[in-house]
Amino acid sequence: MPTDRMPTIRDIAELAGVATSTVSRALSRPDRVNPRTRQRIEELAAQLNYVPSSQARGLSSGRTNAVAVLVPDITNPFYFDIIRGTQHQLKAAGVTQLLVDTEESNEMELEALHKMRRSADGFILAASRLTDAQLAEVSGTQPLVTINRASASAPTVVIDTPSAIIQALEHLSSLGHHRVCYVSGPPTSWSNQARWKVFEEDSSKRGMETHRIGPFVPKTTSGAAAADAAVRTGATACIVFNDLLAIGMLQRLRERGMRVPEDMSIVGSDDIFGADFCNPPLTTIASPIEQAGRVAVSMLLSQLNPTPGRSSRKLAIMPTHLTIRASTGPAPD
Repeated sequence: MPTDRMPTIRDIAELAGVATSTVSRALSRPDRVNPRTRQRIEELAAQLNYVPSSQARGLSSGRTNAVAVLVPDITNPFYFDIIRGTQHQLKAAGVTQLLVDTEESNEMELEALHKMRRSADGFILAASRLTDAQLAEVSGTQPLVTINRASASAPTVVIDTPSAIIQALEHLSSLGHHRVCYVSGPPTSWSNQARWKVFEEDSSKRGMETHRIGPFVPKTTSGAAAADAAVRTGATACIVFNDLLAIGMLQRLRERGMRVPEDMSIVGSDDIFGADFCNPPLTTIASPIEQAGRVAVSMLLSQLNPTPGRSSRKLAIMPTHLTIRASTGPAPD
């Protein structure tokens, strides 16, 4: 055998005088090979320093030992923490992570799921933009777990932002705010709709005047348009879909000569890196984002490697809380 290349199962087969398929079975399914033959093959593999190819293992087992993680926007720091959580948990399990940016596109997400069926054993969909029907279809054909996309058809990890929306409204009410505005994110976002529903119901109970503006792309570049629209509503406080959009609003309000929080209070969501040292530091909804990624992996692995007598977890709810900083203050007189 040439010494300038890695040994293969063909090399082992030639030395052992058996078929390559026998070598493959001996190394992947040893119980299906004669013990004597198996021992001879294992000894030769050790002598040659043979390292099994993950692709070959995948062909024999039907597994790729990889999991695909799909996110709508890889540049959003919120997804950094999810990706870090999934990566750590998958690495601990000896599984490779494949990362896909679906660019906030329903079509790209669905296309990636179809194309990667043979490349990944399962999928984690962060803030999926799929419709209920699409999610039901794909979850019926491949193992998957969603994050922040509740559905009856797929196991999910829900970051309970809506409950912290109530905390935010209570905080604003205590500061004397009576006119509040919800700054909406993507129309296809499940969490956006869930937050608005709670915002509308709870602000109404408190007798607040309620406004909704948007939808806006959840990036800082959309903050200027969002800030201008918020000012036109006459609201004295805003709860914003995410921190990036909120930070963009802070910048625009400052350009307009408006003071935060003296003229308008701003509450963000996610408590991303940078939310505590923007100007002013942002009051926001803090979430255990990295932990959500870890839990999603655990739920997916329990589907891929089921334990007899135990059913896989279908729902995990991650608690959130309001972190108060300098972007909220008493309502203007």
